[in-house]
Amino acid sequence: MRVRAVLAFSLALTGAASSNAAASDLPPIKTTAENVVPECVTPGRLMAFVRSRNAGLDPKFEKIAVTYMRVGEELGIRWDYAFYQMTIETGYLTYTRDGRRKGDVSPTQYNFAGLGATGNKARGESFPDLESGVRAHLQHVLMYSGQTVDNPVAERTRTTQTWLVPLIQKSIKEPVTFDHLAQRWATGKSYAEAIETHAERFMDDFCRKPDPNPELLAEARPAKPKVEVAEKPGREIMRRAVEEERVEAGPRPRQGLGAAQLARQADPARLEQPAQPQAPAVADPDPAKPRAPVGLTPIPLEEPAKPAEAPKAVERRKSAEKPKAEKPAEQPPYQTAAVAGLPKMPPAAPKAGAKCKVFQASYGGLKAILIQAPGSDGVAFTVLDVNEGSEQREAEAYIAAYAKGGEIAGRFANQTQALDKAFEMCPGG
Repeated sequence: MRVRAVLAFSLALTGAASSNAAASDLPPIKTTAENVVPECVTPGRLMAFVRSRNAGLDPKFEKIAVTYMRVGEELGIRWDYAFYQMTIETGYLTYTRDGRRKGDVSPTQYNFAGLGATGNKARGESFPDLESGVRAHLQHVLMYSGQTVDNPVAERTRTTQTWLVPLIQKSIKEPVTFDHLAQRWATGKSYAEAIETHAERFMDDFCRKPDPNPELLAEARPAKPKVEVAEKPGREIMRRAVEEERVEAGPRPRQGLGAAQLARQADPARLEQPAQPQAPAVADPDPAKPRAPVGLTPIPLEEPAKPAEAPKAVERRKSAEKPKAEKPAEQPPYQTAAVAGLPKMPPAAPKAGAKCKVFQASYGGLKAILIQAPGSDGVAFTVLDVNEGSEQREAEAYIAAYAKGGEIAGRFANQTQALDKAFEMCPGG
């Protein structure tokens, strides 16, 4: 029986693809720039459309159009025609035929397209809630476009797509329409005509009226948070900080890719917010455990980074285009660890032939610590942005977690000075 059904469907598809019937008024299943749901088709108007034929609508279905819109847009299909199909299959959610005789499927099954209800009182599939039922229907429609559905909700979709999708892909070369779907979903031409009639009824009447419940559209399309308002003051604060840093440090030999810039590349909406004041040290519940670095967390140096993961430390490469300018004598860019009051480690360049690299990491502060540590293939120099007053604690925590065996090479007023010293000690980093 299945072989005969497949052969019959294959002939129907081939014939539809080559005849005038393929030029139906029913649109392609998948949305494109030219095939979109009309703007007037909103959840509020669709629910008014349903209530015009079902005044006693079950409250659990009062927002079903919201789910059809949200899931349909997620799947990229003409969910409006799937909704019209649902009104046919369920009798406008009355689950009766001609408003009197009960159908094979009941409202508690949340089966909105008769999936598995093949007649002779076969009740078909049941789904746990409205969301699952709508998704099952729309996934089944997507399958009819010739696309395999990953982990479909409905068992009917899972078992059918193994043979139906290859058949559709082989038989139909143009975009698959709801007319193609109707030829398989129900026998005869009347099913496609019924879908078209419901669509015309809605467009000619309810699409011309004001939306009675515009708030449902907002539920279907939740507004995305606007970051522009928060970005502007954040950028202004950063701009001022950079200008102040330039005044303090004098002419800059290179444009530093600062921690704020690195974090902005990873998450534009995260570090461009206005800076928040640091809590007093006495309010820290555990002063021995500093906060994790903001934005980019460095990689433990003894373990190579995994390509699939987002970079947690960013290698800093020296720019060859810009000549290195002299630094003002009155503002030495480097202070030894002894001057800074930190554990002393005489800065030393890597041994001849040894490889070295320069990295950056940040706890979000404006001060900088230079850390020298053995790396996976040589010596690693890390410029660590730290908070004033917490330099020692944050540097020690970073070394313990990410730069085992490392030592503090120096403390600097800003990141640029630390980078200059790092590239002085590691010219090819």
